[in-house]
Amino acid sequence: MKLPAPTPKLRELRKRLRRFASARDAQFLQHFFKTGPGEYGEGDQFIGVRVPAVRRLVCEFRGLALADTCELLHSPTHEERLLALLILVDAYERGDESERAAIFRLYLDNTAHINNWDLVDGSAPGIVGRHLEARPRKILFKLAGSPDVWKRRIAVLAAFHFIRRNEFAEILRLAEMLLLDRHDLIHKAAGWMLREAGKRDVAILRGFLEQYAARMPRTMLRYSIEKLPATERRRWLAAGGEKAAGLKHSSKALCNGRAMSTAGGR
Repeated sequence: MKLPAPTPKLRELRKRLRRFASARDAQFLQHFFKTGPGEYGEGDQFIGVRVPAVRRLVCEFRGLALADTCELLHSPTHEERLLALLILVDAYERGDESERAAIFRLYLDNTAHINNWDLVDGSAPGIVGRHLEARPRKILFKLAGSPDVWKRRIAVLAAFHFIRRNEFAEILRLAEMLLLDRHDLIHKAAGWMLREAGKRDVAILRGFLEQYAARMPRTMLRYSIEKLPATERRRWLAAGGEKAAGLKHSSKALCNGRAMSTAGGR
């Protein structure tokens, strides 16, 4: 996608953003967001601008043209992408139906640039979730089936909008879909959203736990039960621990069987 040259307003925004930059904060953020080789944020670049300063610029540059916002979203600089997404959330909230549809399309067309957990968490509920409020929600399950971890997290966090409206069907289905997901960031997101559902209707959470606690990744389970009474948390952890021990034993036996089979074939 070829983007137009930056407009004077976009150049001014970037100049203003860099006034808040800090080399010390940049170093901290590079570590905090796991940007090293092989980590989930590998290669991401920070200039060291804290979130309150980014939000201040959202207000100052409200009404930024969609083309400029898209240009900002394509930046290699993390804080510029965060600013672009927060501007889109604000614009979606204030826009008419045609403007909201354009923002939703832009968002889904540019998920390659929504590639860290803070970028997802600060935008998916207010754009994807909000847009699907009165529309079919099949796209969530397509996203949840993606090999891209950030698309899967977008699906889970979009459900936060429905949870806030006491609508739990989507998060229950998504959490079930993602029980076997291998990524800790998905375990955390699904567990967090289940916890949010439980804060509004604890019976919903308990029903899910009754059915799936023994199969849930440990992190997902721990996040989901965080607000339950201590004695109840211990009970769910014990239920999960028994299954985990069984799976570990089965996995070890399977690996040993494969090793023996390979040795026998040599």
